[in-house]
Amino acid sequence: MGNASETFLFVSKISKDSDFLMGTIYIIFGVLSILGNGILLFVAYRKKSSLKPAEFFVVNLAISDLGMTISLFPLAIPSAFTHVWLFNKTVCTGYAFCGVLFGLCSLTNLTVLSSVCWLKVCCPNYGSKFSYCHACLLVAGVWCYSGVFAVGPLSGWGEYGAEPYGTACCIKWDAPSQNSAAMSYILCLFFFCYIVPCTIIFLSYTFILVTVRGSRQTVQQHMSPQNKITNAHTLIIKLSVAVCIGFLTAWSPYAIVAMWAAFGNPTNVPPIAFALAAIFAKSSTLYNPIVYLVFKPNFRRSLCRDVAQCRRTLCGCQHSSAQKGTCNQSLHKEECNATRLSNGLPENHGTCRHCPCPEAVTGTRESFTEYSPQQTCRILKGSKHCEVAVSQLSNEIQSDFL
Repeated sequence: MGNASETFLFVSKISKDSDFLMGTIYIIFGVLSILGNGILLFVAYRKKSSLKPAEFFVVNLAISDLGMTISLFPLAIPSAFTHVWLFNKTVCTGYAFCGVLFGLCSLTNLTVLSSVCWLKVCCPNYGSKFSYCHACLLVAGVWCYSGVFAVGPLSGWGEYGAEPYGTACCIKWDAPSQNSAAMSYILCLFFFCYIVPCTIIFLSYTFILVTVRGSRQTVQQHMSPQNKITNAHTLIIKLSVAVCIGFLTAWSPYAIVAMWAAFGNPTNVPPIAFALAAIFAKSSTLYNPIVYLVFKPNFRRSLCRDVAQCRRTLCGCQHSSAQKGTCNQSLHKEECNATRLSNGLPENHGTCRHCPCPEAVTGTRESFTEYSPQQTCRILKGSKHCEVAVSQLSNEIQSDFL
């Protein structure tokens, strides 16, 4: 491990019980993260031909979270259980580089995703023009943006080193007291990778909630009370709140502790504070897939269809031909239920299935893409198809956003 001073840096500075608890938590996080992100990527692969441009960011988020899990947890877990960093300084630098790269990629990805959602919901004129090419360019931009800050310490702008609690590595937060380059790096990191993303995410989802609230009021005015279409709006609100809470919960503790060490007296920061903050930050690897699997009907429906298909196959292998009919009928019913939107309405395939005159509303999305539900209702005011138009537009918002 090198000289005595270097060895001291790589020895745990928290109790063995705390290290054992941290290692156990990391094992749980690692298993859940691999399962959650693996399922998310599997669903995305199965529906790759129907992925929307905005969903590219959900896939990219799963890739970055999975990358963090695979590159960090196998090193952090044994080090925590043995109460000492088990690897040399080169591995420590690689660990820190991967942590910064994948962590910032997840942060930036959430920020870009919130901006795209704002564009599609609040500015449909421009949001409708968002294409696969735009999504690919933004995904590449996310990795480049994260790479700049990850490569910085390797080129002398900032510095990587052991975490204050000793069994992991990251940016040396006490470096600003030693040189101005490290101070400028941490200032830029804090501003461009925490303050700016927080602001963009908060404002994006605030504007989305305001827009959804106005749309919901219009729906309530023009549609029958028993219609469940407003549940789509409720789902959007829940997703918005969940993403914001998840972002702040995962990254705020680490940002606060890091700034305390960088611009205060590092010796006054308890090592256990950094250890707890690191646990919160790594929890984002399992929180993000849970949020999108729970609140994103498109992904959830695809997963339900795959599960139903697997059960149909197993059922067909285990039952006789006479029993197959009953089994397939039951599973067909289950699969049909799985394709229903979370608001209780069947998934639309071109036209409304329950409209008395489906041909009258065919192409509603194409005709009114540039209008909000409020504007569409004003255009169709007095028409029996106003309810259908608002319903389809609400479903379209849900489909694009969720």
